[in-house]
Amino acid sequence: MGKLIVIEGTDGSGKATQTSMLVKYFEEKGNSVKRLTFPRYSEESSALVRLYLSGAFGKKPDDVNPYAASTFYAVDRFASYKEDWESHYRNGGLVITDRYTTSNAVHQAPKLKSDDREKFLSWLFDFEYRLMELPAPDLVIYLDMPTEITEKMMEGRRSKTGEKGDIHERDEEYLRRCRSCALEVADRWGWKVISCSEGDSPRGIEDIHRDIVGAVEAAIKSN
Repeated sequence: MGKLIVIEGTDGSGKATQTSMLVKYFEEKGNSVKRLTFPRYSEESSALVRLYLSGAFGKKPDDVNPYAASTFYAVDRFASYKEDWESHYRNGGLVITDRYTTSNAVHQAPKLKSDDREKFLSWLFDFEYRLMELPAPDLVIYLDMPTEITEKMMEGRRSKTGEKGDIHERDEEYLRRCRSCALEVADRWGWKVISCSEGDSPRGIEDIHRDIVGAVEAAIKSN
């Protein structure tokens, strides 16, 4: 089997940029790398995800319970695995993905009271990794960015593009809950947390990249 590395974080934490840099780093070292991004918005398997995020099932994230919402994303991941990267992974290739099952832990668990989250997380990981037989990550890196900084960055992006954002991105209170819950999940499930801020400002992209490379190389060597 290969290695599966997941880059996690709330919206605006720099996942796409850091995923691209990490893929390039390992490709230049001669590794066979498969890059993934979830959800796959252009694919049919993400239809329910797109409906959910557009507000078709409710205008607030909490309008759809976490178990139902998680299955929307799981179907897209299953289709991706079977259609795109199962062979690469099984033949020993390196897979680096921007979001994965872990995103449901970040974005769906906060909908529940603290006492109910552990039950949900146990269900989530068992559902995808055992029952659906999707690979479990070898390493999950959580990019931690304060919500205040994230909101400023996203507002700047929306003002340039005219995008309104999905029901997650438009709800600042929800994003705060996601970040708080994600840090709890990271501690409980052994994710590597990398701070993406210094004071009230984002850290340098290259500095964050170096931290990520160090964490990934250490994980690969230890396994």
